[in-house]
Amino acid sequence: MTVIRLWDLPVRLFHWLLVVAVIGAVATIKAGGEWMAWHERFGLAVLALLTFRVLWGFVGSRYARFTSFLPGPGAVRDYVRGQWRGIGHNPLGALSVLALLGLFGFQAVSGLFATDEIAYNGPLRSLVSSDWSDTLSSWHRRTEWYLYGLVALHVAAIVFYRLVRKEDLVRPMITGKKSVVPELAVIEKSKNKSAGGKASRAAAFVVAVVITGGVVWAASGGMITPPPAPAAPAYDLGW
Repeated sequence: MTVIRLWDLPVRLFHWLLVVAVIGAVATIKAGGEWMAWHERFGLAVLALLTFRVLWGFVGSRYARFTSFLPGPGAVRDYVRGQWRGIGHNPLGALSVLALLGLFGFQAVSGLFATDEIAYNGPLRSLVSSDWSDTLSSWHRRTEWYLYGLVALHVAAIVFYRLVRKEDLVRPMITGKKSVVPELAVIEKSKNKSAGGKASRAAAFVVAVVITGGVVWAASGGMITPPPAPAAPAYDLGW
């Protein structure tokens, strides 16, 4: 077996920070009350992480790019037949990742316009009508259960690969390295040369972080003009 570099540091940080942000968002929404302010912060953190991951999917290292693992019908068919060979996300795993990114993204965006009809309004609640806010709030609550199901399937697949196929999917996401057969390693290393050097990826990383910061600033209401302060009451002194 030959050890290759699989997941780059930004991908690994994204993965584990997303786990922390999602757990924080779930814990704070269950706590309710004053914890809703932290629920909003965790939601913005999820949005920031997803924004960065989408950008990194176009400019990151080879295995971080969507073009390296977006499956076509042929790849899915080969995987089901046991004929697929590759490194990184397998075709079904790639579909699972895309579904998770999409649902987490919808959850984060819909939460920006949501309201609990008591004391909490999302940072962009004022941009939509009450009917739309109620609709998005309802969708936000329902999507939570779909996410629980997808996350459960994700964890079950990891356990299945570890116990049945004897393949550890967690360690590469921690160390960034994976052991593969030498023939496959040679093929993949030759493909890596077209993914750009460290300098270009460093510049791309900075650009992605800057864009992500702008998105979070806008999502937190940075572009909304605050309402004017109430006028001071006039007092009739009787003079």
